[in-house]
Amino acid sequence: MSSEPGQPGPEPERVVASLRPHGRAMFWPSLVLIGGVGSIAYFYGRFDGEWQNLAVLAGGAAVIVLLWMLPLLFWLAKRYIITTRRIVLRYGLFVRTRQELLHSRGYDVSVRKNAMQSLFRSGNVIINTGLENPVVMRDAPSADLVQSALHDLMEKSLNPIAARRQAEQSGASDETTVWGVR
Repeated sequence: MSSEPGQPGPEPERVVASLRPHGRAMFWPSLVLIGGVGSIAYFYGRFDGEWQNLAVLAGGAAVIVLLWMLPLLFWLAKRYIITTRRIVLRYGLFVRTRQELLHSRGYDVSVRKNAMQSLFRSGNVIINTGLENPVVMRDAPSADLVQSALHDLMEKSLNPIAARRQAEQSGASDETTVWGVR
Protein backbone atom coordinates (compact mmCIF):
# COMPACT_ATOMS: atom_id res chain seq x y z
CA MET A 1 0.00 0.00 0.00
CA SER A 2 1.26 3.46 -0.77
CA SER A 3 0.95 6.40 1.55
CA GLU A 4 0.10 8.91 -1.17
CA PRO A 5 -2.57 8.55 -3.85
CA GLY A 6 -1.15 8.22 -7.32
CA GLN A 7 2.15 6.81 -6.03
CA PRO A 8 2.69 3.14 -6.89
CA GLY A 9 3.33 0.80 -3.98
CA PRO A 10 6.57 -1.02 -3.45
CA GLU A 11 7.50 -3.57 -6.08
CA PRO A 12 6.30 -7.06 -5.12
CA GLU A 13 8.92 -9.65 -4.29
CA ARG A 14 9.71 -11.96 -7.19
CA VAL A 15 11.74 -15.16 -7.32
CA VAL A 16 14.85 -14.60 -9.44
CA ALA A 17 16.34 -18.09 -9.10
CA SER A 18 15.61 -21.31 -7.27
CA LEU A 19 18.68 -23.55 -7.04
CA ARG A 20 19.85 -26.86 -5.60
CA PRO A 21 23.43 -28.05 -5.28
CA HIS A 22 24.85 -29.33 -8.56
CA GLY A 23 23.29 -32.59 -9.77
CA ARG A 24 26.63 -34.39 -10.01
CA ALA A 25 26.24 -35.08 -6.29
CA MET A 26 23.89 -37.87 -7.36
CA PHE A 27 26.42 -39.57 -9.66
CA TRP A 28 27.68 -42.25 -7.24
CA PRO A 29 24.25 -42.91 -5.70
CA SER A 30 22.87 -43.41 -9.21
CA LEU A 31 25.60 -45.95 -9.97
CA VAL A 32 24.67 -47.74 -6.74
CA LEU A 33 21.03 -47.81 -7.89
CA ILE A 34 21.94 -49.28 -11.28
CA GLY A 35 24.31 -51.82 -9.72
CA GLY A 36 21.83 -52.73 -6.99
CA VAL A 37 18.96 -53.31 -9.38
CA GLY A 38 21.24 -55.28 -11.71
CA SER A 39 22.51 -57.42 -8.82
CA ILE A 40 19.01 -58.13 -7.57
CA ALA A 41 17.86 -59.06 -11.07
CA TYR A 42 20.86 -61.34 -11.58
CA PHE A 43 20.91 -63.12 -8.21
CA TYR A 44 17.21 -63.33 -7.35
CA GLY A 45 15.91 -66.83 -8.05
CA ARG A 46 19.38 -68.40 -8.40
CA PHE A 47 19.36 -69.97 -4.94
CA ASP A 48 17.61 -73.17 -3.88
CA GLY A 49 16.25 -71.87 -0.59
CA GLU A 50 13.41 -69.34 -0.73
CA TRP A 51 14.86 -67.57 2.29
CA GLN A 52 18.11 -67.01 0.36
CA ASN A 53 16.25 -65.40 -2.51
CA LEU A 54 14.34 -63.21 -0.06
CA ALA A 55 17.65 -62.29 1.62
CA VAL A 56 19.03 -61.15 -1.76
CA LEU A 57 15.91 -59.09 -2.33
CA ALA A 58 15.96 -57.58 1.18
CA GLY A 59 19.72 -56.89 1.08
CA GLY A 60 19.48 -55.23 -2.32
CA ALA A 61 16.53 -53.14 -1.23
CA ALA A 62 18.40 -52.05 1.92
CA VAL A 63 21.45 -51.05 -0.12
CA ILE A 64 19.29 -49.06 -2.54
CA VAL A 65 17.42 -47.29 0.26
CA LEU A 66 20.59 -46.43 2.22
CA LEU A 67 22.91 -45.56 -0.64
CA TRP A 68 20.51 -44.06 -3.18
CA MET A 69 17.24 -42.98 -1.57
CA LEU A 70 18.73 -41.17 1.45
CA PRO A 71 21.29 -39.18 -0.59
CA LEU A 72 18.51 -38.28 -3.03
CA LEU A 73 16.27 -37.03 -0.21
CA PHE A 74 19.11 -35.01 1.35
CA TRP A 75 19.91 -33.49 -2.06
CA LEU A 76 16.25 -32.63 -2.67
CA ALA A 77 15.93 -31.11 0.82
CA LYS A 78 18.60 -28.46 0.14
CA ARG A 79 17.37 -25.40 -1.74
CA TYR A 80 18.67 -21.87 -2.38
CA ILE A 81 16.03 -19.30 -3.37
CA ILE A 82 17.08 -15.86 -4.58
CA THR A 83 14.34 -13.22 -4.72
CA THR A 84 14.40 -9.52 -5.52
CA ARG A 85 14.61 -8.71 -1.79
CA ARG A 86 16.44 -11.59 -0.09
CA ILE A 87 18.25 -14.91 -0.25
CA VAL A 88 16.56 -17.88 1.42
CA LEU A 89 18.61 -20.99 2.24
CA ARG A 90 16.59 -24.07 3.27
CA TYR A 91 18.14 -27.37 4.17
CA GLY A 92 17.71 -30.40 6.38
CA LEU A 93 15.72 -33.58 6.04
CA PHE A 94 14.63 -34.32 9.59
CA VAL A 95 15.37 -30.92 11.16
CA ARG A 96 14.53 -28.13 8.71
CA THR A 97 16.63 -24.97 8.83
CA ARG A 98 15.73 -21.75 7.05
CA GLN A 99 18.11 -18.83 6.80
CA GLU A 100 17.35 -15.47 5.16
CA LEU A 101 19.60 -12.61 4.10
CA LEU A 102 18.22 -9.27 2.94
CA HIS A 103 19.91 -7.64 -0.05
CA SER A 104 19.45 -4.21 1.53
CA ARG A 105 21.77 -5.18 4.41
CA GLY A 106 24.73 -5.38 2.07
CA TYR A 107 27.21 -8.21 1.99
CA ASP A 108 30.32 -9.43 0.24
CA VAL A 109 29.98 -12.27 -2.28
CA SER A 110 32.87 -14.47 -3.39
CA VAL A 111 33.12 -17.77 -5.24
CA ARG A 112 35.46 -20.63 -4.39
CA LYS A 113 35.91 -23.52 -6.84
CA ASN A 114 37.90 -26.71 -6.79
CA ALA A 115 39.02 -28.45 -9.99
CA MET A 116 35.86 -30.57 -10.33
CA GLN A 117 33.61 -27.57 -9.71
CA SER A 118 35.49 -25.54 -12.34
CA LEU A 119 34.94 -28.32 -14.83
CA PHE A 120 31.16 -28.22 -14.25
CA ARG A 121 30.94 -24.41 -13.76
CA SER A 122 29.70 -24.74 -10.21
CA GLY A 123 31.26 -23.53 -6.99
CA ASN A 124 30.76 -22.51 -3.39
CA VAL A 125 29.20 -19.04 -3.24
CA ILE A 126 30.40 -17.48 0.01
CA ILE A 127 28.28 -14.62 1.34
CA ASN A 128 30.05 -12.65 4.06
CA THR A 129 27.55 -10.62 6.04
CA GLY A 130 30.01 -9.34 8.60
CA LEU A 131 29.01 -11.96 11.14
CA GLU A 132 31.49 -14.51 12.45
CA ASN A 133 30.44 -17.30 10.06
CA PRO A 134 29.77 -16.55 6.40
CA VAL A 135 26.78 -18.12 4.66
CA VAL A 136 27.81 -20.66 2.04
CA MET A 137 25.74 -21.87 -0.90
CA ARG A 138 27.62 -25.15 -1.40
CA ASP A 139 28.22 -26.39 -4.93
CA ALA A 140 25.81 -23.91 -6.55
CA PRO A 141 25.43 -24.42 -10.30
CA SER A 142 26.58 -21.47 -12.48
CA ALA A 143 28.34 -19.95 -9.48
CA ASP A 144 29.73 -16.96 -11.39
CA LEU A 145 26.27 -16.07 -12.69
CA VAL A 146 24.85 -16.37 -9.16
CA GLN A 147 27.58 -14.04 -7.87
CA SER A 148 26.89 -11.38 -10.51
CA ALA A 149 23.12 -11.64 -9.97
CA LEU A 150 23.58 -11.16 -6.21
CA HIS A 151 25.76 -8.09 -6.84
CA ASP A 152 23.10 -6.61 -9.13
CA LEU A 153 20.27 -7.34 -6.69
CA MET A 154 22.22 -5.84 -3.81
CA GLU A 155 22.87 -2.65 -5.82
CA LYS A 156 19.18 -2.31 -6.74
CA SER A 157 17.95 -2.72 -3.20
CA LEU A 158 20.14 -0.18 -1.46
CA ASN A 159 18.54 0.94 1.74
CA PRO A 160 16.87 4.28 0.85
CA ILE A 161 17.84 5.85 4.18
CA ALA A 162 21.48 4.85 3.74
CA ALA A 163 21.45 6.09 0.13
CA ARG A 164 19.99 9.46 1.21
CA ARG A 165 22.54 9.75 4.03
CA GLN A 166 25.36 8.94 1.61
CA ALA A 167 24.09 11.53 -0.88
CA GLU A 168 23.91 14.17 1.87
CA GLN A 169 27.46 13.46 2.98
CA SER A 170 28.85 13.53 -0.55
CA GLY A 171 26.85 16.59 -1.60
CA ALA A 172 28.44 20.03 -1.74
CA SER A 173 28.16 22.07 1.40
CA ASP A 174 26.42 25.42 1.12
CA GLU A 175 28.75 26.98 3.69
CA THR A 176 31.38 29.43 2.58
CA THR A 177 34.84 28.57 3.77
CA VAL A 178 37.50 31.22 4.33
CA TRP A 179 41.09 30.08 4.50
CA GLY A 180 41.69 28.67 7.97
CA VAL A 181 38.29 29.77 9.33
CA ARG A 182 34.97 28.08 9.10
